[in-house]
Amino acid sequence: MKKIIISDLTLREEAKRTDLNLSFKEKLEFARELDRLGVDVIETAPLTGKKADTLLIRTLAALIKNTTLSCPVGMDVKSVEETWQAVKDAAKPRLLISLPVSTVQMEYVIHKKANVMPAFVEELVSAAKALCNEVEFSAEDATRADPELLIKIIETAINAGADIITICDTAGKMLPGELAEMIADLYEKIPALKDITLSVQCSDDLNMATSCTFTAIRAGVGQIKVASAQGANPTLDNISHVFHHRGDSMGIRCGIDMTGIHRALTRMSWLNVNDADSSNNRSASAEMALGEDFIIDPSADRASVDTYVARLGYTLSEDDLTRVYAEFTRVAANKAIGSRELDTIIASAALQVPATYELQNYVINSGNVMRATANINLIKDGNVLTGLSLGDGPIDAAFKAIEQILGHHYELDDFQIVSITEGREAIGKALVKLRSNGTLVSGQGISTDIIGASIRAYVDAVNKIVYEENMI
Repeated sequence: MKKIIISDLTLREEAKRTDLNLSFKEKLEFARELDRLGVDVIETAPLTGKKADTLLIRTLAALIKNTTLSCPVGMDVKSVEETWQAVKDAAKPRLLISLPVSTVQMEYVIHKKANVMPAFVEELVSAAKALCNEVEFSAEDATRADPELLIKIIETAINAGADIITICDTAGKMLPGELAEMIADLYEKIPALKDITLSVQCSDDLNMATSCTFTAIRAGVGQIKVASAQGANPTLDNISHVFHHRGDSMGIRCGIDMTGIHRALTRMSWLNVNDADSSNNRSASAEMALGEDFIIDPSADRASVDTYVARLGYTLSEDDLTRVYAEFTRVAANKAIGSRELDTIIASAALQVPATYELQNYVINSGNVMRATANINLIKDGNVLTGLSLGDGPIDAAFKAIEQILGHHYELDDFQIVSITEGREAIGKALVKLRSNGTLVSGQGISTDIIGASIRAYVDAVNKIVYEENMI
C-alpha cells in the first residue's frame, strides 16, 4: 500500500491572510497538534527579516519531534543560508524553493524572463542542497506554464538536487482529468521524476481541490498539500475523510492518526472563526479549543453523557457507563464539566478492577546534564519485578521501565498532570490514557510527587487492560 506524504501549508498561507493573524503561541500550539496527529510536513512562512520570524522557526525546530519542518527560502542565495540557520536544528529539516513558472507570473512576481529561469532555479536549488539533505522545488502556476519551459525547469531542479517537485495549480482552473493528463505527460517526458517524489498543490477555485488531489494520487504523485484552515486549498478534514473511507480501495494510506483526527480538528476549530469576530473573541476561542474539546451542560441526560464519552474515544460497557453517569451527576452538581474532567471521571469510575500489578517503590534520577533513569519495582502475585530504563525525561524513563517489566509497549494516547491543591506541598493528579488493540483505557494516580502520580496512573491503566485481556 502506497504511503502518501501529507504537507500542511496553513502557517505558510497564514502569512498572506488578514483574517487569521495567529499569535506566536497559537502557531506553536497548532504545530504541536499537527505533530501529534501524524502530519508528515509542516510548512512555515518565509523569513521576512524580522527577529520574530527566526525565533518562531527555531522554536518550532526544537518543539517538533516527528514532522518535517519545511521553510521557504527567498529569491537569492543569501536567503538560503539565513533560512538554513533558522531551521537546521529541526529533527527533520527541509528547504523549499518556490518560484512562479508561468510567463505572466515570472515577469510580474520576480521580474525575470523565461530564458534565465532555469539557471536561476539551478542556483537556488544547488545552494539549498549543499546545506540541507531534503530540498523541495515548487513550480507555482505550473498548470499555466509553457509546457517545454516547465519540463526544462523541472529537469534543472532535479539535476541540481531537488528531492521533491511540486506542481501547483495556482489558478485552480484545472479539472481532475486535465490534471491527470498533465501529470502523465510529465512522467513520460521527464524519466527522472520516477526517482523522486512528485507533489501537487491544488487550489479550490472551482470547489474541486479534493477531487483533483486524489486524481493526482491515482496518476502517481507521492505528496499532497493541504491546509487545516478553510481557504484556497483542500482541507485536512476532507482529505483525511477520503483516506479513511477509500484509502484501502485505492491502495493508499497516510500517517494521519484517524482515531485522533476528530479531536484534533475540534481543538483547531479556532482557525476557522469568522473574520468578522474580533481578535479577542478568536483568541478566546483558541484558548477554549486548546484547553477543552467540549463543555457539558450540568443538566445533560444519560444519552448525552454517553455521546461525550464516545467522542473521547472510549468504548465502555453499560455498567461502566452507568457508573460514569452517576459520578458525572455528582460532580456536575457544583460546576460545568469539560472534556478533561470527564476523562478523570472515566478513569476513576469505569472498569474498577483488582490490581494485577502494585507499585512497591521507584527511584528516579534526572538532571540537565544527564539522561533520566528510572528504577521501578512492581509486585505481581507476591513476586517483585524490576524495570530499569533510560528516557527523555523522568516520566518517559518511568513509563519505559514499566514497559520493560510488562514486556509490552502500549500506545500512549494522552497524558495530563493537574494540581488539585495549592501551595508548595500541592497534591498532583495524573491521567494516563493507553490504547490496547484499538480500545482506549485510562488510569489515574494522585500524589504530592507528580512522577509518582504519573507512575500510579500508568499502572492503574495497565491493570485495567490486563483484567480485560484475562476476561476474554
